[in-house]
Amino acid sequence: MYVPVVPDDPTLIPTLAGSYYTDPDVFEREQQAIFEGDWICVARSGDIGQPGQYQTVRAGRESVLVVRQRDGGLRALLNVCRHRGARVCAEESGQVSRYLRCPYHAWSYELDGRLAAAPNLARMPGIDRSERGLVTVAAREWLGYVWVCLAEAPPSFEERVMGAVSGRLGTVEAIDAYRLESLAVGRRIVYDVAANWKLIVENFMECYHCATIHPELVSVLPEFAGGYAAQYYVGHGAAFADRAEGFTVDGSSGFGRLPGLTDDQDRKYYAITIRPQVFINLVPDHAIVHRMTPLGPDRTTVICDWLFSPDVIASDADVSLSVELFDRVNRQDFDACARTQPSMSSRAYRDGGVLVPSEHHITDFHAWLRARLA
Repeated sequence: MYVPVVPDDPTLIPTLAGSYYTDPDVFEREQQAIFEGDWICVARSGDIGQPGQYQTVRAGRESVLVVRQRDGGLRALLNVCRHRGARVCAEESGQVSRYLRCPYHAWSYELDGRLAAAPNLARMPGIDRSERGLVTVAAREWLGYVWVCLAEAPPSFEERVMGAVSGRLGTVEAIDAYRLESLAVGRRIVYDVAANWKLIVENFMECYHCATIHPELVSVLPEFAGGYAAQYYVGHGAAFADRAEGFTVDGSSGFGRLPGLTDDQDRKYYAITIRPQVFINLVPDHAIVHRMTPLGPDRTTVICDWLFSPDVIASDADVSLSVELFDRVNRQDFDACARTQPSMSSRAYRDGGVLVPSEHHITDFHAWLRARLA
């Protein structure tokens, strides 16, 4: 059995002050410095698979149109008409045959954002159609998801996003074995969480709470009962209990091992945090991907996808036991975060709390946050 090594220094470490989780000014700074300056995961690529398909997504304070191009590529555009500022697309998703058309004054744009037509445009020959086009933002596709960055000079995707995966698993190639881009969505659940986004990140990073509120998870992953999360150790995967046949709510068998996995990855659970808003959970027969959208200092939307082999989904197999395990974990976690949120404004938490040794790695997240807000 894997025995975690307790850090040499067992002292308590201070957390962030309570105001970091309640202050509207802090939230506004986070939106600008982090959610409008970093790579944000906003959509599943397969949901925008056909030319002309689009989704409207939120990145920081902006509405962004993610549009599939006719050549199969992808464009991300600010969802703001360059005429008078109306939203070009009001729906969450849709498909157009040729143009993105603003419903206010009928300014129309090519799929790549270039201005295509407008009433009386022929009488305005001086208009530069490229200059008056929709504003483009950086976009990438990786792991079967769409990532956007609103920064004028986006940080390195390889360092910020792919580097977070290699920093957790040891190499970025370790996640390639799961072929997330080829998996199919077997279930999607959207959670509305009455808590600050940072409480959710901190919760996901540690397992000091696991024995208390996650009996089903600890039953399948018994080492979590000791309080040390898999994310504490680079490259370490939590081993399944001997009695557990699969990563299911009752420990029963799930589905066949994904074809690219090595023997070392079998019967293991890996958790990855990609700052600021993505969690990835890897098990031998499926993957679970969370992506968060902060809506306010005390409210966060979390979209969770359960990804399975396309053959499993095509066969109409019952995935409910696999889904139920982490759905329970999610609800237990989000309930704990929602119960914590009101106390962030208490005078008892004015100077914050403390991190015990098995939570010490959360200080890296806090240092990252402070540096970004500075």
